[in-house]
Amino acid sequence: MTNSPRPALSDLTEEQASQELAELAQRISELNKAYYQDDTPLADDKDYDAIFKRNLDIEKAFPHLIRPDSPSQKVGAPLPTTSSLARKPHLIPMLSLENCFHRHEFELFIDRITKFLGSKETLTTTLAFIAEPKIDGLSINLTYKNGKLTYGTTRGNGQEGEDVTNNLLTIPSIPQELKGQAPELIEIRGEIFIGKQAFLALNQEQAEHGHKLFANPRNAAAGSLRQLDATITAKRPLNMFAYALGFNSGEMTWETHEAYLKQLKKWGFHVNPLLRKIHNAQDAELFQQEIERERSHLDYDIDGVVYKVNAIDLQNRLGFVGRNPRWAIAWKFAAEQAITHLLEIDIQVGRTGALTPVGKLEPVNVGGVLISRVSLHNEDEIQRKDLRVGDTVKIQRAGDVIPQIVENMSLGASQRSTPFVFPLICPVCYSRAERLAGEAVRRCTGGLTCQAQIVERLIHMCSRNAFDIEGMGEKTVKELYERGWLNTPADIYQLKHHETDLAQCEGWGSLSARNLIENIEARRVIPLSRFIYGLGIRRIGEKNAQLLARHYTSYAHWSQEMLEACITGSEARLTLGSISGIGPSIAEELVAFFLEPHNRKTLSDLAACMKEIIDDTLPESSALAGKTVVFTGTLTTLTRQEAKALAEKLGAKVTGTISKKTDIVVIGTEAGSKARKAQTLNDSGEAHILLLNEQEWLETIGHQG
Repeated sequence: MTNSPRPALSDLTEEQASQELAELAQRISELNKAYYQDDTPLADDKDYDAIFKRNLDIEKAFPHLIRPDSPSQKVGAPLPTTSSLARKPHLIPMLSLENCFHRHEFELFIDRITKFLGSKETLTTTLAFIAEPKIDGLSINLTYKNGKLTYGTTRGNGQEGEDVTNNLLTIPSIPQELKGQAPELIEIRGEIFIGKQAFLALNQEQAEHGHKLFANPRNAAAGSLRQLDATITAKRPLNMFAYALGFNSGEMTWETHEAYLKQLKKWGFHVNPLLRKIHNAQDAELFQQEIERERSHLDYDIDGVVYKVNAIDLQNRLGFVGRNPRWAIAWKFAAEQAITHLLEIDIQVGRTGALTPVGKLEPVNVGGVLISRVSLHNEDEIQRKDLRVGDTVKIQRAGDVIPQIVENMSLGASQRSTPFVFPLICPVCYSRAERLAGEAVRRCTGGLTCQAQIVERLIHMCSRNAFDIEGMGEKTVKELYERGWLNTPADIYQLKHHETDLAQCEGWGSLSARNLIENIEARRVIPLSRFIYGLGIRRIGEKNAQLLARHYTSYAHWSQEMLEACITGSEARLTLGSISGIGPSIAEELVAFFLEPHNRKTLSDLAACMKEIIDDTLPESSALAGKTVVFTGTLTTLTRQEAKALAEKLGAKVTGTISKKTDIVVIGTEAGSKARKAQTLNDSGEAHILLLNEQEWLETIGHQG
C-alpha cells in the first residue's frame, strides 16, 4: 500500500525517468487535443496543469532526457485543421504558467527569483506579488487600436489563435471602445467564462430542447465562443475577467501590475475583486487557504491562485524560460480520488518503439470528469503493484501523473485473475521487444519496419510545430502508409505522383487531393529549426531545435558540423556539447543519429526534396548578433543567469567552452582557465577573441543597469 504512485525523484533511475517522460508526453498530447481542439476536456484545468509538475521536475533532474515532444516546450495544442475560423498571430506569444501545490514549492519559486536577480537581501523585504484567483475558463487575447476593439483571438498554440472577434462583440463585459486615454496598439488578455448559475440554466435549456448537455462551465464557454454563428454566442451567458498585458506600443506604461489592473477597470473591464497584494510565502499560504474556503461560494469555477511579481521592471528583468514567465506561478488546489475496477491491460507502441501498458477502467466520475483509461507506465510498475485484470483500484487525477493508480485495493484478496505477463514481442509488427539491462522500458526492435514507429514518426514530422503540412494529420498519414505510398520522410514530397489515384479513393476527390498536394508543395520551404525538430531525434524538442538552428545558422553548416562532431575529441564535438541549453547528453543523441548510415541517407533524401531550408535569423541591430559569447568568473552587476539570458535575447550564442570560433569572452572577478585559454589563442594567432570585463561588455551592448 502506498500514498504515492510514482518513485520519488531522488529514487528515479535514468531509465525510469525516460520512460515516465514518454508516458507524460503521450498523455498530455491526448489531453491537449481534447481540451484545445475538441472542447471536450478529459481532465479539468487543475489536473491538466498538475501533470507539468511531475514532468518539469523530472526534466530538471534529468535535463538530457528532454524529449522532442516534451510538453514543457509547448503551449496549448495545434489548432484544429477542421476549424472554419480564421487564424491570427498574437503580437506577443501567449505562454503558460509554472505550477506549484505546496508552500515549500512557492518558497522555491521566490528563491529562484532572488537568485536570478542576485539581490536576495534587498528583495526579501521589498518583493511583492499580486495574487488573483485563477479562473477555469478560456484564455482570450483582445487587440485594441486607438482604443477600439479590432479583433480577438483564442490562445490557440500560443503563437496564433482562432479569430472569434464577431462572437466577442456579443459579450457585454468586453468594452468595444476603451474609456479615456489608451495606447495606439495594445493587447489585453483575460479569461472567458460562464458562471455556475448561468451554466445550470444553460444546461436546463439544452435539455428542454433535446440538445447535448455541456460537461462543465469551461466546456460550455469554449463551445459558445467558437461558434461560427455569432447569434448563437449572443444567447450564451459569457463573461470575462481581464488580468494580463500582451503587446503595448508604449504610449502608456505602468510601474506595477497592480497599477495596470486599476487601469483595466478605468477602461471598462471587469477585474477579479478578490485580488490581493502579498509579500512572502506565509502571506500566499494564508490567502490560498482563504480562497479555497470561499471557492464553493463563488459563482465561477477557479482551480487555484496566480501570483505575479508586482514590479513591472522586475518582470522585464526576469523574462521567460521555455513556456513560462520566471515572474509568475499558479498555486493549484489539491487532487481528487475515486475507486473503480481495472477491466483490461493493453499495450501501445510509441514512435520510439517503447511498449507502454494502458489500463482500461470501469468508467468513474472524479470531480466532474469521466475517467476510463490510465497509464500503467511500464512492466515494473505492473509487477510492483501486482495489477491484474479485475482488480479494484484507487485512482487520482492530479499530482504525479493524470490519471494514475494510487493504490491496488485487491492485494491479499483470495480470488483474483492470473498475473499479467508483459509481452516479449511487439503487438504491431511481431518483432522482438527487448529490454536492455538497467532500463525500465521494453522496446520493439522492428525500427522503421514497425508500422507504429514509421507512422508515428511521419505524423510527428507533418505536425503543426514541425513541417506544418495541413491535411497530413494522423488519419491521412495512416491511410497513405497503408496504401504503400508513404514509407519515408522523402515520400511525402513524392505524393504528387499519386494525386490522380488519391482523388479516386473513398472520402477524397479531385479538390481535396489537389489541396493536399498544394499544401505539401508549400512546405518545400521551411525554417531550419522546424526542419531539425521534424526529424524526431530523441530529446530534440522545439526549444533545442531552435537553439541548434540559432547556433549553426544554416542547414549546410549544421549538417557538416554534426558529421564532424561524430569524431570523438573534435572541436565540433566539444562545441556541440557546450552550447547553452544543449549539453553533452543531448549532443550524444545527435551524434548517435548522424553515426547511423540509414539516418544520414534519410536526411539527405529529405533535404534534396526541399527548395529552401531557411537560415535562422538573428537581430541585425544588436552588437551581439551572431556572436559566440563565453562568460567566465563572477559577475557583479548581473547574475550569470541574467547575463546569459540578456546575451541570448540580443542574438548571441552562449557557450561554456573557449574555442577558435569564440568571438567574445566576458571576464568577471576570479576568472580562471577560460580567460587564460582565450588569451593563449589570441597570442598564437589562432583566434581573434575580444576580451571584455563586465563593465566593458555592458557598455558594448548599451545596457543600462
